Amino acid sequence: MPDYNLRVNGAARTVTVEADTPLLYVLRNDLELNGPKYGCGLAQCGACTVLIDGRAARSCSTPVSSLAGKHVTTLEGIGSLDKPHALQKAFLDEQAAQCGYCTNGMIMSAKALLDVNPKPSDAQIKTALSGNLCRCGSHNRIVRAVQRAAKAGAA
Repeated sequence: MPDYNLRVNGAARTVTVEADTPLLYVLRNDLELNGPKYGCGLAQCGACTVLIDGRAARSCSTPVSSLAGKHVTTLEGIGSLDKPHALQKAFLDEQAAQCGYCTNGMIMSAKALLDVNPKPSDAQIKTALSGNLCRCGSHNRIVRAVQRAAKAGAA
């Protein structure tokens, strides 16, 4: 199996996997990063969302071989328990999760939005999050959390 040199959360990492291995599996199994979740495996639910060069991407359908020279950011790469990112704090403050399974994807998609549009409208927030499924019905709190983070200058 070939080696792949990745840049994940600012650190150089090398993994030995098949070329078509989904990035999600590498993140979770090889790099022990559990922010991205396995939801559907078909790039439809958004639970596995990461940022690749600042853009929201589904890690379940991104082959590791496509990442040469690209920067991958996971939920773990934007904040920590000791120093949460403004989006992570806003999600906590708004209690924007019930089961929490969609939270990774919602936060990462919101981060991609706020990085390019620090003052989005409600419609822009909803559009940016439209590809992320939440089965618990936390949508209103999630939108409020993104609004709160935008006001706090989350970019």
